[in-house]
Amino acid sequence: MGAEVRLARISAATLVLQEHLDAVDDATAGAVTTFVGRVRDHDPDAAGAVVALEYTAHPDAEQTLRTIAERVGADSEALVAVSHRLGRLEVGDAAVVIAVAASHRAEAFEVCRAVIEAIKTDLPVWKRQIEADGTTAWKGLGG
Repeated sequence: MGAEVRLARISAATLVLQEHLDAVDDATAGAVTTFVGRVRDHDPDAAGAVVALEYTAHPDAEQTLRTIAERVGADSEALVAVSHRLGRLEVGDAAVVIAVAASHRAEAFEVCRAVIEAIKTDLPVWKRQIEADGTTAWKGLGG
């Protein structure tokens, strides 16, 4: 038993939800959940409007992403596809895309949420937040 990670990628390319849905498409799956983390125009720590984020990652980040998905899905039969984007992202751009398929909805929701929560704490990705006035601030591990 354990999740099957069908896609785990760190990339500068635009993230496409349909690619993740296709990766977890399976006749055994009665439920598919998705999560899309997007760049927003504000942050509680920002004095002004946020206009962009610049993501950078440790060279081992892609393997770490796969390990995260395997670890959080270890007690499930879920199918997982997850990607994190690097580079400069504008407001509205997808920074993280996750699709999880499972036999039942509870399992799909649980694994999807566990993947994003682990990304936020364990993935060696950093972001530089850029405000409208040019002010920048670095955010730590996982962002």
